Amino acid sequence: VQLQASGGGLVQAGGSLKLSCAASGRISSIGTMGWFRQTPGSQRELVATITGGGLTNYETSVKGRFTISRDNAKDTVYLQMNSLNPEDTGVYYCNAVIAVDGVVRGYWGQGTLVTVSS
Repeated sequence: VQLQASGGGLVQAGGSLKLSCAASGRISSIGTMGWFRQTPGSQRELVATITGGGLTNYETSVKGRFTISRDNAKDTVYLQMNSLNPEDTGVYYCNAVIAVDGVVRGYWGQGTLVTVSS
């Protein structure tokens, strides 16, 4: 199983980016999917999650600015990021709880860099 993240880049403060993360491989089912971010010297922190049924959860600082969604037919999770500010800078990782041949575990994508300039 692989998670392939894309969509990062350099954007000015106030701008927008949309991240995508597609799962592939021998997948039986996918549960909760989410996005985390990490900055140098800091631990990876939760940004947003979405359950298989579409229930969402957001870190406080991104509420109202970021929207997480998923396309179950494509095994893909998205993160629409609006009104970006420099504090949103970091490497964004996608995560998914995936069942493969009866074994359920979490998988991580490779990370995509988001840089917000002031």
